[in-house]
Amino acid sequence: MRPRSVRAQATLGASAVVALALGAASFALIGALETNLTESAQADAERQAVTIAALAAAGRLDSVPPPARGTDFLQVVDAQGRVLASSPNLAGRPALAPAPPRAPGTVRDTWKGGRVREEHRQRVVQVTTDTAKGLVTVYAGTSLRDADAADETIVAALFIAVPLLVLVVAAITWRVTGWALRPVEAIRAEVAEIGDRELHRRVPVPHTRDEVARLAVTMNATLDRLEASGIRQRRFIADASHELRSPITVLRTQLEVAQAHPDPALWGELVSGALEDTVRLQDLAADLLLLARLDTSEPPPAAAVDLTEVVRDAARTRKGDRVPVRADIAPGLAVCGSTIWLSRLVTNLLDNAQRHAEGEVSLTLRADWGHDEAVLEVTDDGAGIEPADRERVFERFTRLDDARARDEGGSGLGLAIARDIALRLGGTLAVRDSPKGARLVARLPLGP
Repeated sequence: MRPRSVRAQATLGASAVVALALGAASFALIGALETNLTESAQADAERQAVTIAALAAAGRLDSVPPPARGTDFLQVVDAQGRVLASSPNLAGRPALAPAPPRAPGTVRDTWKGGRVREEHRQRVVQVTTDTAKGLVTVYAGTSLRDADAADETIVAALFIAVPLLVLVVAAITWRVTGWALRPVEAIRAEVAEIGDRELHRRVPVPHTRDEVARLAVTMNATLDRLEASGIRQRRFIADASHELRSPITVLRTQLEVAQAHPDPALWGELVSGALEDTVRLQDLAADLLLLARLDTSEPPPAAAVDLTEVVRDAARTRKGDRVPVRADIAPGLAVCGSTIWLSRLVTNLLDNAQRHAEGEVSLTLRADWGHDEAVLEVTDDGAGIEPADRERVFERFTRLDDARARDEGGSGLGLAIARDIALRLGGTLAVRDSPKGARLVARLPLGP
């Protein structure tokens, strides 16, 4: 029984609220009108009763005037219940009610008497006063025909007006909500038609600048990210296939040559080349697997790692390299992350620096206490990186010097992996200005 659409729910809710409000207002209006008319009629009857009571106290009951405006009948009763005087329309009728005992003086009381020559409700006012012949009670009755007529008229009008108003509100709400939800339906229909090969399509953005417009803008931004992710994934697959094809082709060629020329003198060279290409394939496969893990939505490792020790170990293993590494490592710096990831980050930065350096690589680890960050800087004295290429070097399979990188075993994934690791651990990795060569700076949040 519950409406399923937002449009129907809004219409039903608005109609129910308006119906309840109009119903409460109608009851309040009828009650206030009846109270006002009843009190007005009672005041008229009370004034007439007080006037007759004054005549009775003065001994002039023989001249009882006819009921004035707002009073329908008059009757004067003594303490024994005998009718002393009455208006012409009550001539010959018994006392309306036994006179209640009262103390001397004028006392007013009001009660709802039975109908007296009248089919409408009546209000009777009694005033007791002291006369020369004892206590006398004056009854003055007034009809509530005006109040009854007004009640009937108002009830009939509200019985017609309230449902009409509720229907009008329901129709307007239905129309307005339909107009407001039309852009939402257009967005839904467009998104429903977008497939995995149609991520270039976008939803229409209304010109209303309201919540629906912001929803459309957010939806288009999400589609932008999905399209960029799809393009990046397809490019990554193509680049990975190209990178894997080269060492596999070379390895196959070496094996075919060894099979076609079973000369033991050539086997050493062929096996050495095959082993080199196998190691290259293994490294490339490891890089691809690490990138796949970094691209997942799993939370990054949160264990405390001694970054000082990780950097010191990475620098220690390079003492005998062709390009020496000069290290300046601050003690006692810890970050949240993974030892394997952090070691890979430092290793990739050092590999890249040594590959492009001419004679020396500088490694610095310090703390930036103002930002609660550990700062890792790797600087080489090579040709450096042009400002236009400072972001492109972090793209996957990017080589600024393609031929040299291939000859030296670079796959174009080292800096991409290093930046992905830094980002996953809540830090950054960027190329900064340097007097000579390239200077890469990684900033990682300090751990507990």
